[in-house]
Amino acid sequence: MSTTLAYKANAADVVERLRLLWEERAQDRILAVFNPPSPTLAEFARTHPEGFCEYPDPHERAAFWDALLAGRSTLEDDSLPSAYLSEFDQGLYGGMLGGDVRFLCDPGTGWISSMVPPLLEEWSEFDALRLDESHPWFQQYLRQLHMFAERARGKFGVGHLILIDGLNFVFELIGATQTYMSLLERPGLVRKAIDFAFDLNVKVQNAFFDVVQASREGTFSNMVQWIPGRIVSESIDPFHMTSVKDFETWGREPAQRILDAYDGGVLHIHGNGRHLLEAACSLRGLKAIYMGDDRGFPLAFDVLDELTTRAGTMPLVVSADFHKFATKLDQRALPGGVFYQITGAETIDAANRCMERVRAYRS
Repeated sequence: MSTTLAYKANAADVVERLRLLWEERAQDRILAVFNPPSPTLAEFARTHPEGFCEYPDPHERAAFWDALLAGRSTLEDDSLPSAYLSEFDQGLYGGMLGGDVRFLCDPGTGWISSMVPPLLEEWSEFDALRLDESHPWFQQYLRQLHMFAERARGKFGVGHLILIDGLNFVFELIGATQTYMSLLERPGLVRKAIDFAFDLNVKVQNAFFDVVQASREGTFSNMVQWIPGRIVSESIDPFHMTSVKDFETWGREPAQRILDAYDGGVLHIHGNGRHLLEAACSLRGLKAIYMGDDRGFPLAFDVLDELTTRAGTMPLVVSADFHKFATKLDQRALPGGVFYQITGAETIDAANRCMERVRAYRS
C-alpha cells in the first residue's frame, strides 16, 4: 500500500510495526490502538436511534467515515484509518439470493449492520438457489465499493468484509436450530450448502479485492487495522456453542479452504468460544485472532497470560481499559506479541503520550 495517507501522518511507521507483528517477528513488542471521544460519533449517536432502520444513503455513510477518520488524524497510535461497509457485513450474502435484508443501527459504534431472516422454509428449496451477479444487492455492493474507494483515495482505506461461509451460511438458509439438527439428520445437504457458500463468498471477496486497489499489497481490516496480502476475515461462531470435535468435523475444512484461496486470514473468538483457541491457531495461513469479550466470561485482558500461553506465537488482539492498560504498561507486565485496543483515553494527547511508552516497550 502507499504509506502516505492524509489521515495518518505516521502511516509508514505503523505499516512496518504491523508487518512485524503479523509475521510473528514482534514477540517482545506490543502495539496499541486508542479510541478517544469522537465528536463525529457523538453526533451520529444523537441523530441515529438504536434499532432497526432503512438501508442508509451510501453518500451519507461515506461522509460519516470521512469525518470520523479525519478526526483521528493526529493520533500517533498503531491504527491505520479505514472504513467498514457494515451495511453489507452479513445481509449481502443472503440478500444476493433473494433474502429480506434488514438493517440495524448501533449508535455506539456508528455502524449500520445487516442481516436476513432464514431464506428457506425447508431444505427442498435449496436446489433453486442461484448465484447471480446481476442481482440488485450485488450491484449495489459494487457501486458502493467503487464510491468508497474513490472517496477514500489518498486519505484512508476500505476494510474487508467478514465471511459468511460454512455453518454461518447455513444459519442464513435455515436458522441456527435447524442447522444444528441438520448436522445429524441431513449432513449431505449441509455439505452441499457449505460448498455453495464457498463460491458465494469468493465472489464477494474477489469483488472487494478487485475494486479496492490498495488491497493488492495489503488489506485494511476492522479486526487488525492492516495486514500484508489479500487477507479474509473468517468467523467460526457456530462452534462457540459446540465442541472442538464439532469444529474439526464441520468447521476446519471450510475455514481452511477459504484461507487457502487467499493469502490467509484473521478471525475472532467470542468469550464462549475460547475452548477453540488451540484448534483455530493450527489453521494454516491464519495471521491473528481477535479475542472478544462477552457478558458472563472473564475479560480477555484479565486472562491474557493464559490466552497467550495457549496461542503460542499466534498474535492476539484484545480490548483493554485505558487505565488498566497504563498500569500494566508501567509495571512492564503486558505480554508481547499482542495488539491492544484501548478504550477510555480522554483525549488524543493522552493517547499519544501513552504511545511513546508503547513504542519503547519490550516484554
